[in-house]
Amino acid sequence: MATPANKPGEAREGFTHRRFKDGDNNWRSIQERIFTADESDKCPTYVHKTPPCQASCPSGEDIRGWLNVVRGVEKPGKGMTMPEYAFRRLTDANPFPSVMGRVCPAPCEKGCNRNSLEDHVGINSVEQFIGDSALKNKLSFTAAEHSSGKKVAIIGGGPAGLAAAYQLRRRGHACTIFEKYPELGGMMRYGIPGYRMPRDVLDGEINRIVGMGVEVRTNVRVGTDVTLERLEKEFDAILFALGAQSGRPLPVPGANAPNCVSGVAFLEAFNEGRLRYVSKKIVVVGGGDTSIDVVSVARRLGYIKAVKDEELPEYVVLGHTAQDVATAAARDGADVTLTSLLPVDKMNAAKHEVDDALHEGVKILASLKPLEVVLDSSGRATALRVAKVDPASKDFATIAGTEFDIPCDLIVSAIGQGGDLKGLDSVNNGKGLINTDRFYQVPNKPGYFACGDIVRPHLLTTAIGQAAATVDTIDNYLAGKELAKRPKVDVHHFNLLSKLKETGLQPDEFKIELRGDLRGTSELNYAIHNYEDRSASEVIQADELFLGHFPFELRNKREEKVPSANEVLGHFAERVVPLPDDKAVSEAKRCMSCGLCFECDNCVIYCPQTAVKRTPKAKATTGRYVYTDYDLCVGCHICADVCPTGYIKMGMGDH
Repeated sequence: MATPANKPGEAREGFTHRRFKDGDNNWRSIQERIFTADESDKCPTYVHKTPPCQASCPSGEDIRGWLNVVRGVEKPGKGMTMPEYAFRRLTDANPFPSVMGRVCPAPCEKGCNRNSLEDHVGINSVEQFIGDSALKNKLSFTAAEHSSGKKVAIIGGGPAGLAAAYQLRRRGHACTIFEKYPELGGMMRYGIPGYRMPRDVLDGEINRIVGMGVEVRTNVRVGTDVTLERLEKEFDAILFALGAQSGRPLPVPGANAPNCVSGVAFLEAFNEGRLRYVSKKIVVVGGGDTSIDVVSVARRLGYIKAVKDEELPEYVVLGHTAQDVATAAARDGADVTLTSLLPVDKMNAAKHEVDDALHEGVKILASLKPLEVVLDSSGRATALRVAKVDPASKDFATIAGTEFDIPCDLIVSAIGQGGDLKGLDSVNNGKGLINTDRFYQVPNKPGYFACGDIVRPHLLTTAIGQAAATVDTIDNYLAGKELAKRPKVDVHHFNLLSKLKETGLQPDEFKIELRGDLRGTSELNYAIHNYEDRSASEVIQADELFLGHFPFELRNKREEKVPSANEVLGHFAERVVPLPDDKAVSEAKRCMSCGLCFECDNCVIYCPQTAVKRTPKAKATTGRYVYTDYDLCVGCHICADVCPTGYIKMGMGDH
């Protein structure tokens, strides 16, 4: 008997699936009754679809592919180990596996079909295993052997700019990154705290990209130090990937007080080592990932009782000064409050990050709207006035009579971000961002392209995915080619023909002048037979799988060293503990390989006619593990019914 659906974040227990339910022995319609005597009008064919994990990944990683490599289903070529082969498959889309394995909120896991059983696959933990293994073994990237002779200027050395440089070098284009900060990394370095993203890991993955022959010019701000006109003369294309590193102030009276700062500036001051302690009472307004990082940092830094005016946190954040190291030694825990327009369970921040913040002693006051910053006689903020939000209101209308003040010494606004487009007025859309068309071209600016947060602030993985798509556009632009419509499911798909070439099993070259006609090719090796690739247009859902094949198996969870409210002060150790290698492999084995054969043998075992057979080893590879002898097949559908991955479809015979 099936158990009720699990609550969000909780694994189901016991039996979780019934393929057939009471009454399923009766035909619901004559169309379903396709059997006539001992034969059917349909026979099996093999249909490849995109799994929902990959379709949910903004970077478009071949997640199913590298999970199958780690689990041992898809074998690496000669001279390559499993970890390296998985790394190569993963980084075709995303060159930051160690970074993303730690900090990505993992929309892929929300889309995982295994959620229909007990719990999603721990995709992030396996990605971290692949990335850390690559760093440990000092794996590198190589640029294309050929050179196109074209040069691209990349403005911004954050995730989008670095990912674009990586993809451009793979296509043989020269590129130069212009970065206003002393170091590359963008929000990965200046936004994400080191206890979430260790700097040696970040540096390792950045250096691998730079090592491909990427020229880097740091401490250079395009628009002031270098003009766009100069770049136009020196480069064949210009890519704007400068991120959104300007925080938005609170849209309420009094928000211009000196002790009201942005979340982006707060985190930048901390990550640069200038901010070493904060105020006693802090109010952070937000609800997204940036606000969670701010409150988490504030709880770790704490406050000191006697502070020189010039060392107040707001002046440090604004860049006027830095704090004394010796003074910072005597600290107490800060009183940190986060306010959010949305209820806690609907906040934009990742749920586990919210849970961690609460565990670390952060107070979260949800469904509140800021009304005014309360000022003292000197113009400094002393409180944030808020009111409760009407839950039935679509525009966050407040409830009369619910106003109250939250006392504070520092207010941090983390309600949104924009770009710093000083000197780049020609591309500013008036909102601190840059407009693009669907190909990431800047309208009416030939040779201008943009991607990442400067187009629309979102996740790191989104910026990386946009970079790859933008480089496709730039590549076509530099070659003078027409831009083709991108696929409906726009990800890095498994390609069977490429796999066959990799294993030396590619079809023979077909020369019509030698054949004379197209008859008889089904018995020859001129094509991939009985295979249909729908991955560019279809995502396979859980109801297409035989879920009964999969046993109940709890996720192998990474340990997280999250300090308590009493332990958090001064706690800057990395929180996520990587899975041991064997546990990472075990977790990869929980993947159901949705939409592609994972060699379970069900179809071979259960076929009553022995029509489904294993492909001879000399001709077998991923996606070609079995074949059907149609002279023996009677269309009984059993192979499709017992196929766990939904790879077998009864389509042969459709018109």
